[in-house]
Amino acid sequence: MADVSPNANGTGDRPLDEAAVTELVGQLRRKEGTWKNWGKRCQQLQTVGMSPQQIFEATGFEPVHQNQLVIAHQVYSSMLTDEFPESVQARFEKTGSDTLYEFRILSQRDRLAAATVVVEKGLDSEAAREVTKALKEFSRLASVPEMFPDYPMDAVAYYYWKLARQQRDLQARSRLIAQGLRFAASASARKQIETLLTDFSIARVEKAPLLPVYRLETESEVPRVLPVVGQLPLTAEDLKAVPMVDPEGAFSIVKFSGVGAWVPMPGWQIVNAAVDPVAILSSSDRLPNFPDQTDEEVMLIVDRAAREWDAFGYFLVEQDTQLEVVWSAEPLTARILGRVVLVLRPKKVLDESYNKELWQIDE
Repeated sequence: MADVSPNANGTGDRPLDEAAVTELVGQLRRKEGTWKNWGKRCQQLQTVGMSPQQIFEATGFEPVHQNQLVIAHQVYSSMLTDEFPESVQARFEKTGSDTLYEFRILSQRDRLAAATVVVEKGLDSEAAREVTKALKEFSRLASVPEMFPDYPMDAVAYYYWKLARQQRDLQARSRLIAQGLRFAASASARKQIETLLTDFSIARVEKAPLLPVYRLETESEVPRVLPVVGQLPLTAEDLKAVPMVDPEGAFSIVKFSGVGAWVPMPGWQIVNAAVDPVAILSSSDRLPNFPDQTDEEVMLIVDRAAREWDAFGYFLVEQDTQLEVVWSAEPLTARILGRVVLVLRPKKVLDESYNKELWQIDE
């Protein structure tokens, strides 16, 4: 077998040769090893330029499964620290990529905590998704609730306690209470949840505003970015010095050999009104209150000059050294770094080759 270790994470000095690629494809086709091996190999093949569709045709691993394996492998690798209990680590040695995939939106600390909860409670991937959501929401709190001090179990209990208080249907409320008691680790948390068995008052729910989501629909809204050579008179050397434009991704991001990148953006009023706008790529499942459950790449337009809190906006803040988008009904305690003025979804293209055929252009 060819030595492919230098490119295990796509950053090796030596590229994979043809023999190594063939070997990786064969290993995936034969499903040798565990899910961790599969995720690593899929990532290696993507690094050398194979598309998810090409990998699928060569190995039988569907693109959605490749994505799950690659991300799960990245999540697992990020958890390999001295704080990762061996008993928990052993749980994911051969199975569990679907569960680890759910942890992708969590910080390293919360990933370790979520894995511990999943193992101790024997949860499946669907329940792991709820644990992930609970820990994510708990991490956004300004302070730890006094009655729920035992992290991470109490954090999950708090999530179900909060949902139960907002539930009017008694049967659904009872199920949520039972879930909260299942996870409660401290006596104070259990006591707080048990009060709901006799207190049937409904907590007022602050309804979050809608995210400013928009999807590109028409061709005129998808401009093409071109490099600027300068102003005439110019020389051939001036022309040659301009880097080649190679748009990447769903939003046609343009990079070059220097420091910087550009992205095409329609001149909508909301964009032009921003004083200091910047673009940030994100997956939709990292955003609070996203209108549907799809996991797609979106682009956030953040005005760094808008740092005044109000209850009608979403804001970019720093939490655990990472940037997070949050909404709060009450003034934020975290330092506001900017306001989200737009969440842009890419245009849906069913046949990308369609737009490249000249005969398709309307007369």
